[in-house]
Amino acid sequence: MVFAAWGIFVLLFIPTWSYPDFTGRVVSVADGDTVTVLHHQSRTKVRLVGIDAPERDQPFGKESKQALETLLLDQDIRVVEAGLDQYRRTLGTLYLDSVDINALQVSRGMAWVYRKYTTDPCLYALEAAAKKSNKGLWTQQDAVSPWKWRHRKTL
Repeated sequence: MVFAAWGIFVLLFIPTWSYPDFTGRVVSVADGDTVTVLHHQSRTKVRLVGIDAPERDQPFGKESKQALETLLLDQDIRVVEAGLDQYRRTLGTLYLDSVDINALQVSRGMAWVYRKYTTDPCLYALEAAAKKSNKGLWTQQDAVSPWKWRHRKTL
């Protein structure tokens, strides 16, 4: 009986391993899916989770970065964290007021759904609509996804 009571106590007070959301100001934009956020006097590089924007040296890379910069530079945002990537960047969904910036980048044709890392049907629907409407990168005849672009460069 003592063990059962102890087990309940442990279950009630085990810390959750989820990542906390945070707010901060966007102080730089690296590309169409990576920003640096200043919060509590520290800088955190945040990779927008679920999307993959064109690389800087890839067709439409500059436009994707500029679109994100226009939206977010010097703006206060909320970051809903989803862990860390292989480069130790924070993975997150960014919100400017109530607007999901990750989804907005996809819906404007500024990024692909990152198929390897997301199954979110909403993002896929937004990408399909952007493609059908020839928005952003979808104006290119043979748009190459960033993951294929990166793979080509390593060959």
